[in-house]
Amino acid sequence: GCVLVVSVIEQLAQWHNSTVKAAMERLCDYIPGKYQIMCYMSCCIDREMNADVVCHSLRLCKQDPGQPLCHLYSPPKVRKHSSGLFHALAHARPKRQNRSKSFMGFSSVCAFPLLANLCEKIKYVLRNKLPFEDFDGDKFSTFPTLRGYHWRGRDCDDKNTTVYPGRRPDNWDAKSDSNCNGIWGVDPKDGIPYEERFCKGAHSKGVVLLGDSAGAHFHIPPEWMTVTQMSAKSFANLPMAFSDELDWPQFSEFTGFLNSTIGGWTDSLYLRLRKRNHCNHRDLQNISQNGVQGRRGKRVRRFLARNQLLDNPAIVIYATIGNDVCNGERDTLAHMTTPKEMLSNVVQALQYLDSHLPNGSHVILTGLVDGRFLWDNLHDRYHPLGQLNKDVTYSQLYSFLDCLQVSPCSGWLTPNETLRNLTSERALQLSNVLKEIARSEKFANFDIFYMDFPLKQTAEEWRKMGGEPWQLIEPVDGFHPSQIAAALGTGITWQKMLHEWPQVLGKENPFNDQIEAIFKDQGGH
Repeated sequence: GCVLVVSVIEQLAQWHNSTVKAAMERLCDYIPGKYQIMCYMSCCIDREMNADVVCHSLRLCKQDPGQPLCHLYSPPKVRKHSSGLFHALAHARPKRQNRSKSFMGFSSVCAFPLLANLCEKIKYVLRNKLPFEDFDGDKFSTFPTLRGYHWRGRDCDDKNTTVYPGRRPDNWDAKSDSNCNGIWGVDPKDGIPYEERFCKGAHSKGVVLLGDSAGAHFHIPPEWMTVTQMSAKSFANLPMAFSDELDWPQFSEFTGFLNSTIGGWTDSLYLRLRKRNHCNHRDLQNISQNGVQGRRGKRVRRFLARNQLLDNPAIVIYATIGNDVCNGERDTLAHMTTPKEMLSNVVQALQYLDSHLPNGSHVILTGLVDGRFLWDNLHDRYHPLGQLNKDVTYSQLYSFLDCLQVSPCSGWLTPNETLRNLTSERALQLSNVLKEIARSEKFANFDIFYMDFPLKQTAEEWRKMGGEPWQLIEPVDGFHPSQIAAALGTGITWQKMLHEWPQVLGKENPFNDQIEAIFKDQGGH
């Protein structure tokens, strides 16, 4: 974090030909008030030293005994014929040690009083994966972030636990909207409830995603660290992004419902299912977690909000596409999920779903991705932090994260081709486990299907549109699918479901136009 912030400040000073202090003031003007924690750093930055040297001299970057000094940039030259990070630090630290003592207390952003309250809220949702503001306890909210309606359909009465998206209508919603799909009341011409007329026999169903950071749609805006594009507008979404754990489920592949503001466009399974049957309005749940894998997925699935007796069936997507082989451990292969563990974890998850999903539901198991695509398409390209001076490639970023032992995937984000191949081999083994489960296991309340992660088809589709493969990867972390990849993946998944599993999607509702017309007459949508 320190290296990131210092890099941005130094590059702002360079781009605007200003002092570090002026660059710091400029950045602070860009950032919303209570998030200006890095304004305390201006006294400690020297343009003559790169970000690695500054952060190590402040002792914000920890070095364990016997571990190398981690660095993002090439080691600086301190004087003629002399180079290296150790040498640079030897000259930097004596001048800065008393400064670093006063700064150490602020090494955690949650130590800042203005952010303490937000940190407590974020810790709550990280622990519980449930909306922070949910007054009736039905797991749905009227608040967008902190696991609110960006993640689950928006509640329409947060004081009534029997009113929430996805339930079967109470008495055909003649008097009120019990399932929050906007369809309620009685036709004055014949006294028939609108919900009964338009939704009876429509086989309404919701979309539920049990996923990892890719499913949650992790994204760090590149304009936050690209000084040539930086302005106050760049950071307008910073409070929302932090409150959503740097995830953007409202634009995601399976549960997206808002027009994308992070590039590309939004296309999702939920939007397509809603278009097919307007009675499905707001029936979505994204129960994804950054870093989740099969062995830790037991906790995540328990935050499912589905009543087996009162609610509509659901299409559940089980998609932990990489984290069972991805970790930041030194011995990464030893920490990957084994096929035996995968079988046990997934079968347990499915047994839990069978005891909670309404009859007539569907479960789709998604195979793991082949992450060799990441190194092959990014390693020699410049990261957003390196574009100004052509000094940081993705290969350098991956090595830096690996050194810090925070790499999102040591097995794929590495120059070691053998290790990349072994990681993909394990991913294929785990995908085959999922495929066999879908073929052989039977459950009382849902049928089960398997599909490969459509990376190859997505890349081919994007090439036909004139795009480059690297644009399908998030530019800042160099790891997650981008907004473009998510939208294209939706189309491929939908076509497979339409042609191979039409029973999952159900028939198109013939009353969609009438529902839309009534909404417009009432000033809604």
